[in-house]
Amino acid sequence: MKTICLLLISCGLYLAGQAQDLSKMFEDSTAGHQPVIGTFKSTRIIMGHSNETLKKHELDFRVAHRFGDIGGSFGGGKTAFGLDNSTDIRIAFEYGITDDLMVGISRAKGSGDLSQVFEGLAKYRVLKQTTDDQMPVSLSVFGNVTLSTMTSSIDETSASHFEEFTDRMTYVAQAIIARKFGDRLSLTLSPTYVHRNRVGYMDMNNMFALGGSGRIRLSKRLAFIAEYYYPFRSQSSKDYYKAQGIEFFNPLGAGLEIETGGHVFSVNFTNSTAILENQFIPETRASWLQGQFRWGFNISRRFSLFSKKDWKK
Repeated sequence: MKTICLLLISCGLYLAGQAQDLSKMFEDSTAGHQPVIGTFKSTRIIMGHSNETLKKHELDFRVAHRFGDIGGSFGGGKTAFGLDNSTDIRIAFEYGITDDLMVGISRAKGSGDLSQVFEGLAKYRVLKQTTDDQMPVSLSVFGNVTLSTMTSSIDETSASHFEEFTDRMTYVAQAIIARKFGDRLSLTLSPTYVHRNRVGYMDMNNMFALGGSGRIRLSKRLAFIAEYYYPFRSQSSKDYYKAQGIEFFNPLGAGLEIETGGHVFSVNFTNSTAILENQFIPETRASWLQGQFRWGFNISRRFSLFSKKDWKK
């Protein structure tokens, strides 16, 4: 009997040890590579996109607004430091098809060469940063197409003179590489390609740009955000437009982001007059140093359209 008891005890200890080893293996395979969440609080930062996507069946209603110049010849007290004017307004509905794929439609006033702009967009999250740094960064890809419905200009050299329907269209393709450093700092790098079917004389149909942005969390619901884009415009194009009295500047923005429940609200200052990447990357003609910057805001309100139970039936 003692021999049987010893054998049972030995078997029990052996099985317990094996179970503990299996438990560790299970933890390593599941808990070890958890994705980092909340790199940014919104799908946008200031002007451009973050790496974030909407959750499945989530609808995001967005409003973005840019006022007029605070200073310079078009600002100052006579325009209430830009409050009397609006350079661009965008209203959008965006929807999460899956947790990693979102689509959207929007209407923008437009600023620059094109106005009365409709936009269709899609963004897909390819990679997710993990807490153990097995995947050190997150990667999302974004693309859009815009269509201007404005009346064609009679000036045949103008970018808004449309001989064909496709002249009204522009496109953007972008990769968004992001990393969250601890609980307070998030950074992105965004290689971007802009194609415009119709441009003015000596302008560029195809343009590359590199964007960089960051978010510093100041408190549980308040963060500082900043964003900058460097467009790679050819020197011949710069020289031609400078001779015409037109100078292009790199878009730069900074502001505060406030999270209040289902709302994400940001107040920002930027020299860009346009909201869409198709315009603010190649067409920013305002300078911070000349007081040609404006304040604006972005509002995001999310709704969950369907519960999970509804989709399990």
